[in-house]
Amino acid sequence: MYNHNMLPLIEMYTSKNCFFCSSAKQLLDKKKLQFSEIDITTNNDEKNTMIKRSRGMHTVPQIFINNIHIGGCEHLYALEELGRLDKIILGIFDHAKK
Repeated sequence: MYNHNMLPLIEMYTSKNCFFCSSAKQLLDKKKLQFSEIDITTNNDEKNTMIKRSRGMHTVPQIFINNIHIGGCEHLYALEELGRLDKIILGIFDHAKK
């Protein structure tokens, strides 16, 4: 489904032993999407970056696709259920318009 020559940049801030992080990773793996995982468990600099990028969110995961803040695991699954996740990944939907 996806053009693997034009893969989206997917970044996920996570922490160890996080059920919601594992669940979000499972969805992306199921869709055969590559993503960068940034573990903030012991990295306060990355944690502060996550908080700033997500406009104050302190929970994990925090997910970004092509530098657009998607939110957490529940947001990711909601977008999938609504059929919007693929559109965001393909770059043909303005997620802010909901």
